[in-house]
Amino acid sequence: MDTGSRENGLAFDVTHRLVLSIAIPMTLGFITTPLLGLVGTGVVGHMGQPDALAGLAIGAMLFDLILGSFNFLRASTTGLTAQAFGRHDRHAQQGVFWRALISALGCGAALLCLSPLLLAAGLKLMGPENAVAAATSTYFSIRILAGPAALANYAILGFVLGRGQGSVGLLLQTIINGTNIVLAILLGLWLDWGVAGVAWSTMVGETAGAVVGLLIVLSGFDSAERPTRAEIFSRHRLAELFALNRDILIRTFVLLAAFTLMTRIGTSFGAVTLAANAVLMNFFLLSGYYLDGLANAAEQITGRAIGARYRPAFDRGLKLTALWSFGLAGIISVFFLLAGPWLISVLTTSPEVQQAAEAYLPWAAVTGLTGALAFLMDGVFIGATWSTDMRNRMLMSFAAYLIALAVFVPLFRNHGLWLAMNGFLLFRGVFLAMLVRPRADQTFRAAQ
Repeated sequence: MDTGSRENGLAFDVTHRLVLSIAIPMTLGFITTPLLGLVGTGVVGHMGQPDALAGLAIGAMLFDLILGSFNFLRASTTGLTAQAFGRHDRHAQQGVFWRALISALGCGAALLCLSPLLLAAGLKLMGPENAVAAATSTYFSIRILAGPAALANYAILGFVLGRGQGSVGLLLQTIINGTNIVLAILLGLWLDWGVAGVAWSTMVGETAGAVVGLLIVLSGFDSAERPTRAEIFSRHRLAELFALNRDILIRTFVLLAAFTLMTRIGTSFGAVTLAANAVLMNFFLLSGYYLDGLANAAEQITGRAIGARYRPAFDRGLKLTALWSFGLAGIISVFFLLAGPWLISVLTTSPEVQQAAEAYLPWAAVTGLTGALAFLMDGVFIGATWSTDMRNRMLMSFAAYLIALAVFVPLFRNHGLWLAMNGFLLFRGVFLAMLVRPRADQTFRAAQ
């Protein structure tokens, strides 16, 4: 198998440079996302209208929930593209891209058609009133116009990541978020459009990213390798894509349920504890940026190795991405333990919240370590397109999480809540890691 890969020119070396060439650009791209949120909040905050700021916050939250549910478009595209890339099959790569793009645009069109119902459901769920509801409606009604472009960007990003083009991914993220930030300041603040200006800036940013991304991707296509319409809409290939998307979607919903449950239980401990937990979750989110970048590297290298039928690259990629994941997780955990009190004071000025957050700081500081294996395994299983295993192990992890909540929360209250969350992160990683070797043996043996 390995000899055949070398003879066919499919073998490739996995180096630290290859891992970081994917991980670093994507980490930098992800970091621009919270900056975007800060700018939007700052622009509307300068209006001096609390209702507008509250409406923006609710609208942004609704879109995080809606668009986050479609992340499967990016993940499945990365895995399938990486495998075709590993086979040096440009014809198949184009097929993956067109199926992903058509799926994304179809989902985006459905969002537009369902937008009145989605807005009504969101307002009922969040319960804003009067001016806050009006601001939410304004923001939502404008930003939803970018639905097709936003989902197209998922497909485009998944494709370039599947080809290992981390720098292109960074460029597209920079265009989307950079355009958004500049226009938010121009339209929202200088032209005094407020919430509407922030929404329009997002719409333009997503559209600009999609246009540039399409131009970059299409410029690299050879018309001689273009798939036919029948190949693009192949029943077998569409079934493969839909099965992947279904499994990843279920996994995403379960993950959202786990964090929502943590927030819901946290409310029973009072406003101060709830606020402290919200502050501390930022530490986990910050850890997630570089862990996501390394997970992207694992996706591409794993998928490429399987496509090339080259087991040494798979094993080497797993080793190097694990080394970087756990090494950086350890460093960032120590940093949060030492600098945590100062960071907490930056995030909140309430003495009560500061005191509570410091009490639970160690739990939040180690989430990077307890979550490192989970992020890494997600990348491996997405790249390998072992989505059914990933879905099933997520359900097992969630069941273990519920048991941990039932046992530890009554005993240790908020400490027990954080213990259960760290356990959930560990469960996800360990349960998946137990399957890696047998699944890899099976996959590479079948490829012989």
